[in-house]
Amino acid sequence: MKIRVFGLLMLLGIGLSTSLMAQRPVTTNPNQQRTRELVDPQEEEEEIDGRRPLLDDSTKQVYGPKTSLYFFEKDIKRNNLILYPQDTSLTNFHNYDPVSKGGWKYQDLGNIGSASQPVFYQIPELIGTRSGYSAYDLYYRNPENYKYFDTKSPFTEMSALFGGGHRNMLDLAFARNINPRWNVGFEFHTIKARKTLNPVARDDNMVDQTSYSLHTNYRSENGKYWFLGNFSRMKHKVNEIGGIIPPEVDSTSIYFTYEDAKVWLRNSQARDLRQDYHFYHEYKVQDGLQIYHVFDKKSQDMTFESDLTTSDSLFYPKTRFNQPDTTRNFNEFSEWRNEVGFKGTFGGFFYNAYGKFRTGRMKNKFFEEDDKFNEVYLGGQLVGKISDQWSLTADGEYLLPGAYKLHGIFVSPWIELEYTKALYKPTSVQQVYMGNHYQWENDFDNTGVDQIKGKLIINFDKIRLRPSLTINRVNNYIYFNEDRGATQNNGEAFMLMPGLVANFQIGKKFRWDNELVFTQVSGAGSDAFRIPKFYANSKFYFDSPAFDEHVFIQFGIDIRYKSDYYADAYFPSTQQFYLQNSFNVYAYPVADIFLNFRINRTRVLLKYNHLNSGLMSQEGYFVTPDYTGYKSFIDLGITWYLFD
Repeated sequence: MKIRVFGLLMLLGIGLSTSLMAQRPVTTNPNQQRTRELVDPQEEEEEIDGRRPLLDDSTKQVYGPKTSLYFFEKDIKRNNLILYPQDTSLTNFHNYDPVSKGGWKYQDLGNIGSASQPVFYQIPELIGTRSGYSAYDLYYRNPENYKYFDTKSPFTEMSALFGGGHRNMLDLAFARNINPRWNVGFEFHTIKARKTLNPVARDDNMVDQTSYSLHTNYRSENGKYWFLGNFSRMKHKVNEIGGIIPPEVDSTSIYFTYEDAKVWLRNSQARDLRQDYHFYHEYKVQDGLQIYHVFDKKSQDMTFESDLTTSDSLFYPKTRFNQPDTTRNFNEFSEWRNEVGFKGTFGGFFYNAYGKFRTGRMKNKFFEEDDKFNEVYLGGQLVGKISDQWSLTADGEYLLPGAYKLHGIFVSPWIELEYTKALYKPTSVQQVYMGNHYQWENDFDNTGVDQIKGKLIINFDKIRLRPSLTINRVNNYIYFNEDRGATQNNGEAFMLMPGLVANFQIGKKFRWDNELVFTQVSGAGSDAFRIPKFYANSKFYFDSPAFDEHVFIQFGIDIRYKSDYYADAYFPSTQQFYLQNSFNVYAYPVADIFLNFRINRTRVLLKYNHLNSGLMSQEGYFVTPDYTGYKSFIDLGITWYLFD
């Protein structure tokens, strides 16, 4: 309570003190993207000691966020090079961990790095065979989404989060140009999060992750050849707790005691090891025509181990298919992908056509033989850009035989429309699984989906409104049922999802940002989808420079809310979320207060989580059946850049 009162006094004090400062309109987001045409590298400035000279009026070298730029493979592939400066904005900086950064639209187990899944239905990006082990996808960056740099000086980014309850994250990135046409760099990330429920020591971690990547990009002297490549590796370890033992099972077990909670598991661990070799290269044959090739080699090793000679055995079914005293489920998914295509521009349109071949397998020592697949795709894309505000995109992909994806986007200054029609394959784990407690072999049909999205763009002087509507029709949906087994729903499910994003500027120093989504699921297959009817986020904050613009400050309160629903439960052994009908994850608003500030290029966050703890009719809130959300604690984070 003292900390909560201190937080409120801090909010009031800063609000009063800043009212004495000179008023001025809120500055625009400095993280504006910049687009440029591909330039002839021979026209670039000569280097001095391996660096491009960048001089100001005082003949001093000036390096900063706008000289250490980055771009993405997808933009190169579409002949639309966009160079992004480093992000120095404060908006949502306090939402640092992956779940909060995603707008709390993921359901997890109440800790950084724990198993998670999207709250709302998402169409898979890949229509072919996937592993199906996606509980830790949120903490792994897809190689196609890695940043490639065009930096004029050595660039270093360092970020650290020191979370309450010993939940810590560290992110490091480095890049430099060997010459104006060749850049190299690396990234390094760690997560060390102590158990929020029943830790027995300071270093009794629930999550321990180490990941890194190496990347490079090279452009030939005549500008016709471009190469982008990276290698990435993630080792993600989770000491599972199985959730809190329900009071109806153990009368001495009580919810919302956090460190003193009684949990099911103490000797069970899940591991997800991923490695990826990826490169993209293209060659300009002539004006308006390039050929390109994408190579990808991925592996994902999923291991779950539990000592059944301990009390952990009480959590699992009595069935033992493989070993009576130890559960050791090991699945290795690997794939090779080669994509070859041509692309270019003609008559103001961008075109792309390609062929793609994927081969891979799921390996398990209890399979009679590996679950192998070979897939051939044909696809293409057409983009018409009338102006910066008007564009039309159509793309499609066909997997031989029987799976496909058609997608179209229309963008204008007032409305955006998107349509997707897809038929995608089941995952490998949905088709065949041989664990110690569950086993199955299925022959599921492909899942079909039609999705329509629409958004209006309404701007006033100090108000921005984005009303939207999403309509989904899903048939033959595959999910994990109440018995934790994979099953297919032959009925159709319809989702009607109107939403609204509303941002207000109040006076010159205050902002109020809101998002609301209503979801109505109907149809014979509706019971397979557990989505809260109401989802809402609201943030009210002070936003202004201070101390003669030497410091930039955001200070406010962030509130999130989901209506009650029977959220999916999580079973560690299969590493899957599954349906349940007995535990209502009740509605509960969660309020956080935050202070973000920037001094020069250094950003700092202070965040007090769950401000309203102890002030509600309930003692706390749940995020997943038998997993409580955060209790009250303070997070501290810092990000700073070095440009030389």
